[in-house]
Amino acid sequence: MRKYAIISVVFALMLSVGSLFSVKEADAAYSPTAVVSIAKKYIGVPYKYGGTTPSGFDCSGFIYYTHKRVGKILPRTVAQLYKKGKFVSKSSLRPGDLIFFTTYKKGPSHVALYIGKQQFIHSASKGVRIDRLSNPYWKKAYIAAKRY
Repeated sequence: MRKYAIISVVFALMLSVGSLFSVKEADAAYSPTAVVSIAKKYIGVPYKYGGTTPSGFDCSGFIYYTHKRVGKILPRTVAQLYKKGKFVSKSSLRPGDLIFFTTYKKGPSHVALYIGKQQFIHSASKGVRIDRLSNPYWKKAYIAAKRY
């Protein structure tokens, strides 16, 4: 009888320890540095409305694809992305943070990946490219940044 009690205790401990590690394996592997590195590989890929592959990306499709490559599943659209994550100040930006802009309509309509040194990578009308936050157009269009 005592043998079964010990086995039950050991089994219960194994279950409780396992629950401590309930984080998805993919999320545990996520690295902002890896996302930035992967994103840079797609510089020059053309813009494609609704695009989510290296044959053509829209802004949120680019964010979705690059994060998925490192096992981090994010929402697919700018609006959905804007509802998630934690706001961070412009002065606290870190590589891997997402930056939101207002472009063709009021509110968030464009998203980019911050890569450091006041630069971001994104897919816009000229395709995947790196721009600076100090660019007058983007400086005026900036809304907020979020960390995931």
